Parts: sequence; C-alpha cells; structure tokens
Amino acid sequence: MCGIFAYCNFLKEKSREEILEILCNGLAREEYRGYDSAGLGVDGDKPREVLYFKEVGKVAGLRKKIASSSVDGTKSFVSQVSIAHTRWATHGPPSETNCHPVRSDHGSDFLVVHNGIVTNSGELRLVLQKRGYKFETETDTEAVAILTKYIWDTQPDKRITFTDLIKMVLKELEGSFAFVFKSIHFPNEVVTARRGSPLLIGVKTDKKLKADFVDVEAAGPEDLETTNSLLVPPTQAKVMRTQSRAFMSEDGLPQPIEFFIASDAAAIVEHTKRVLYLEDDDIAHVAEGQLHIHRLRGRGDEQQTAAQLASTRSIEILELEIAAIMKGKFDTFMQKEIYEQPESVVNTMRGRVNFDTNTITLGGLRSYLPIIRRGRRLVFIACGTSYHSCLATRAIFEELTEIPVSVELASDFLDRKTPIFRDDVCIFLSQSGETADTILALRYSMDRGALCVGVVNTVGSTLSRDTHCGVHINAGPEVGVASTKAYTSQYIALVMIALQLADDRISFTERRNQIIDGLHSLPALIKRTLEQDSALQTLASTILANSKSLLLMGRGYQHATCLEGALKIKEISYMHSEGILAGELKHGPLALIDENMPVIIVMTRDSLYPKVQSAFAQITARKAQPIVICNEDDDNVPAGAKAIRVPKTVDCLQGIINVIPLQLLSYYLAVQNGCDVDFPRNLAKSVTVE
Repeated sequence: MCGIFAYCNFLKEKSREEILEILCNGLAREEYRGYDSAGLGVDGDKPREVLYFKEVGKVAGLRKKIASSSVDGTKSFVSQVSIAHTRWATHGPPSETNCHPVRSDHGSDFLVVHNGIVTNSGELRLVLQKRGYKFETETDTEAVAILTKYIWDTQPDKRITFTDLIKMVLKELEGSFAFVFKSIHFPNEVVTARRGSPLLIGVKTDKKLKADFVDVEAAGPEDLETTNSLLVPPTQAKVMRTQSRAFMSEDGLPQPIEFFIASDAAAIVEHTKRVLYLEDDDIAHVAEGQLHIHRLRGRGDEQQTAAQLASTRSIEILELEIAAIMKGKFDTFMQKEIYEQPESVVNTMRGRVNFDTNTITLGGLRSYLPIIRRGRRLVFIACGTSYHSCLATRAIFEELTEIPVSVELASDFLDRKTPIFRDDVCIFLSQSGETADTILALRYSMDRGALCVGVVNTVGSTLSRDTHCGVHINAGPEVGVASTKAYTSQYIALVMIALQLADDRISFTERRNQIIDGLHSLPALIKRTLEQDSALQTLASTILANSKSLLLMGRGYQHATCLEGALKIKEISYMHSEGILAGELKHGPLALIDENMPVIIVMTRDSLYPKVQSAFAQITARKAQPIVICNEDDDNVPAGAKAIRVPKTVDCLQGIINVIPLQLLSYYLAVQNGCDVDFPRNLAKSVTVE
C-alpha cells in the first residue's frame, strides 16, 4: 500500500531540477496508494554521494521542502538513477526517520524503496543486530537494506554483480513485496524485483525499439540453492552478460533512453505509453541503457503460470490517457468519478451488449462458459466495495443460473480454510487486481483445482494475469480512495456474466430481455439522478449536519446498497454509519431507533416493497424521521417525510441508481466536515498487504 517510482536516464541529459520534478510528479500520480509520508533519493554533487529529501504528509510538502533547500538544481546528469516513494505506514509511525528511501548505513551503500510487507523482518533484524549492524528506523524495509550490505560485506573480492547480490537477498525474504535498489557501489544501475506487489517499467526512446519484448534470462542452478546466506557466505556466480535485443540500435551504438519504474501506470503515462509488466519473482536490472530481466526460481515453481515462466516479457502499449487521471473541472477525484458514471457504465458495456439482438458477449469467458454452467456452486470472493457488488448481484445469479451462490470476504474465506472443490467456480473481484487477501484466496482456490474467474479494472494486474479467465470492467482509472464508478461498473459486469450464463435457457428469455432493456436506459437514468446534487448538498448541511451516527436500511437487492452507502460515509466523512437488513430490524437494531437517530431507508418499488413499508412503519412508530430513497412516481410516501426520489428501473439494476445519492451524500458530508475526500485518513486505495 505504498507507491514506488524510479527514474533512470542514459545518454539523455537532465538537470537535477528536471529529475526532481519527474520524481515528484510520479509520486503525486501514486499518492492514492499512500500519503503518510514521501521521500526520494538522487545523486549528489560528489561521487558516491546521495541526497535525500523526506517529509511527513503528502507530496506537496515534499515539493516545498525541495524548493526551500539550497541544493544546486542546475547540475546536469547525462546518466543517473534516482528513486522515490510515497508511504502508507505498516511498521513504525509516519516520520522522516521511517520514510523511504531506507539506507543500509550512513554511507548509503545501498538504499531501497519498498511496497508490501517482509514478514520475517523481525528475525532478520535480530540476526543482523547480533552481527553488529545498527538500525535507525522501525521499518521492515531497513532489514532488507542492511541484509544487502551484510551480503556485500561478506564478498571477499567484491566482484559480484548487482543482480546476483539482490537475488541472494530475495531468497532470504518472506512476504509480499516490490523493491527498487540503488547503490553507490553500482553507479547508474538499478535493480527492481517483485513478489505479490505490482511493478511495471516504462521505456522512452527517440527511436523505435527493435523488438516489442525483453528476453527473460532463466535461472541457473545457482538460483535453486537454498543455502542461508546469513549463516554461510554466498559464493560468486559466473554471469554471462548479453545485450537485450529490444534495445539494440540499428548501427550497434548505444542510444539515448529513459526508464520509469512505478507501482502504477498512472505515474508513467505522461512520459511514455510503452510499458512492461513484471511477473512475480522477476528481477529487472537497468544499466548502460539496457534492461535485463532475470528469474528468481527455486520456491513454488510448480505453481507458476505459463505467463510467468515465459521466456520473454512483452512491451505493451498503454490505453490510458493522461486526461483520465486529471481532475479537470472538478474539485476532487471522487467528485469527478461520481460524475463519470454515465460514461463509465457505457464503457463497461461497450462491445459486449448488442441491444438490437438482446445478446451479451464476454470474450474473456467464451471458452469457459460450459465449465461454469456445469459448476456445483459459484463462490464470489472479494473485499470492501467489491464484496458489496457481489452481494448486490447474488440474487440475479441464483435466479438466472439456478446454481448455489456464496459470497465470501477474502480474509474470512482464508481464515476459515473454506472447503473448495474441483467443480466449484470461484469468482474474484478487485478494482486494482492487487488486493492481497483476494490474491491469497485465488492461490488457495487454484491449489484446490477450482476454475478461477477474475473481474478487475486494472489491465495487467496480478489478478487479471493469474486467473483462468475473466472480465475487465473498463471503468477507467479510479484515483479517489473511496470507490464509486468501479462499484457500479463491477455491478454491471456481474449482471452481464449472469445474463450470458443464462443465454441457453429459453425459459429466461423474457427476463433477460427485460434486464438488457434496463441496461440500455441506465446511463440516462444515472444522469437524472446526478441532477439531485444540490438537494443532497443541502441535506448534508442541514438535517445530517450535526449527526454523529447514521443508519441505512433496505431489503433484498437494496441491502448491498445500504452496506455500500454506509461504507462510503464512514470512509470519507468519518461519521459512524451502519447498513442494516430491514428484515433484521426486529432482531436488535430497532433498539437504536428514536427521534435523535437519523435513518435512511431505501424503499424503491420491487417485490419486497410491502415488507420495506412495514419496516418504515416500525421506525416511524418509534418517532424516527427517516429520509426515504423512493421512486419518482411513488405516492405512498407520507407527505411529511423527507424523500430522495430516483428513477425506476428493473429490480436487479435499481441498486446502481440508488447508490448514486448515497455517494453524493457521503461526498458532501465529508466536504462539510473539512475532510480530505480523495485521501481519507488511515486508508489507501490499493490494499497490497494483509
């Protein structure tokens, strides 16, 4: 849950001021991944010198610190390597000391930026302290930096390559991580590696690359050794250096080139659209304008996918546009993303729904539909907002497929060691495709032979690569930490999957056509709902202005709407809010109801409407004054009740319309309370740690 960014230029002259600006811009694009503190390390004025800039808080504070420093920004570098990091604290509180880059010693022999968690850092720290090494931070990352120095110090002739040194380090580590290493012993070189945390490399050249791939240098026998280098000094491995085919120039001479290493494509797209995604246990080495990729093998090779063991890594072209990650006319990313939903739901359906023939075509599932239809049960596994989208669509899956459906929180699924069998179909949802608990649940299910389906927003993410098949929701980049458009797009993607699974059932034809007609009208209905913006702003500043708690209740399809609305409110406004199943009201929650407890009840028309009316009567009898989310033409809502009126659509899609007012309400409650909407405290967008 941190953002990594590194910049390397070779034969491309850049001033220190330009380098610092590139680093700060890269961090700003990844700030949603962590914003407790930010830091960077660049080459100094003397050989073997590193300049650090670190600041608690956001990247804006780091910029100010750099601007107020006396560093010479005019000094130019023909070739250099610099690394940067924005942090979400896991080990040690936010402070300049704990801020990355983390160094191995005061001489900065090695410095590291890190995303993820090293789970055996405590044991490593203890062993290294016994060998006389001093620690200055509370981070798990420092154990990695000092371990690197320890292994370097044990080399008798210091002829080991940077890549082999890092291989030895990685073999000692447990956990999920992405690293970038820089060293004064290997000037203008950088080594990066990943296991479970995302990392990609952008390539920028003046001339066209000779190949659209990079060769992967397979691990040799020395990589299969399990010798503990903390106990036995490692031996020198013979390395043969070859020129990477992609970076060979026509005349054989070195060509100017820039590399950008990042946790997210959003940090790279303003510089280049040519990117390479690293796989788990890839180690990339950049030096002298060359990019080499090595494999770290020996642990769990039998579990690695064909893509991971491929002999090349493709250089792909990003579809992302720079405008998509800018705020434009909006004050915040969250506000922009709420208002993008009429377009984002169209993008989710584009090329997949034929409204003339009422057919659904999901190319990523085509070959696997017969297997899914024969499945014994469907198991949805997700976290947070993604979990709510699974709950919201469970009923339509059960109705259209007649296959038993269970919805699991990924962490609880793992804690229970849930039984999974070969004829189960496990469907994993994650906006980022990097959610740690969900990925661990994926590996657990893979080991047990289940068919694994991914539903993700981020192309090239771990989840999209490691599942057997899946669907990209195509909502576009979502920067705001509180998910909005990804929720509605996931909702629609799941409904489309259910529709396609039922397209061989004649008995469901009328129902399918009804839902597809509802999908066609959805963008216009979302636009109409967004027109209530000012009324919801007034509601937040009056009735709910001084509330400390809020209950949201609904039934059937709308239970998930209440859970998602409550999550949005607590995430960004820090108000306690709780989503309640209206059918459970008499079994406890009714005790909370009085004239001082604000309640929002979702009472849109469907087959359960009379039962929700009963819940409405029960809470008004206890002097509650509920805010009612109802359909525009509903005359059964008492005249004195505060109503939020929304357009009516087919029952299984109504939750998409109903959640829009709750998104806007959470936004205005947060703004009114002076909260940072895009960067709520203690949270980060991409949860890459357990």
